[in-house]
Amino acid sequence: MKMDNIRIGECKEGDMREIIAIERDSFPSPWSENIFRGEMTNPIARVLVGRVDPLPGKPVAGYVVYWRVADEMHLHNIAVRKDQRRKRVAFLLLREAIRASLSEGARWVTLEVRRTNLPAQNLYEKFGFSVKGVRPGYYPDTGEDALIFWADLDRIRPEGEHPSEPANKE
Repeated sequence: MKMDNIRIGECKEGDMREIIAIERDSFPSPWSENIFRGEMTNPIARVLVGRVDPLPGKPVAGYVVYWRVADEMHLHNIAVRKDQRRKRVAFLLLREAIRASLSEGARWVTLEVRRTNLPAQNLYEKFGFSVKGVRPGYYPDTGEDALIFWADLDRIRPEGEHPSEPANKE
């Protein structure tokens, strides 16, 4: 799938059913609908969705939830529908969240990720994130540690590519 088939935009009430389905399919301890609704009304939260543009109804391919607090962006949740994975949806969602945060004055980005979630770690590293710490037993469902990733937005690669990599790998 070409990147221009995914359109990133603000989450709408009508997206909730699809977001909850993606969430349940993606995580061992999924967020509830009430948590998502709370994020949609939280003044510091941002919820973006990626929609598959040419498909009827423009179904939700993935979403990202992050907070903007002072000069920081904190990534809370990002997930992609199974049939849309490995098509750069998460890349596009993260890139747009970073761009929007930069335009709102963010200087730093932080997030926690499961120690075993190597695909997510690889994505963050492409953008220039690095591990700055560990939160032992952070995930209550498994007791797994979380790696704390951090990026300085002055040094982040907004296109999400290492300088030595080609611009489009698809």
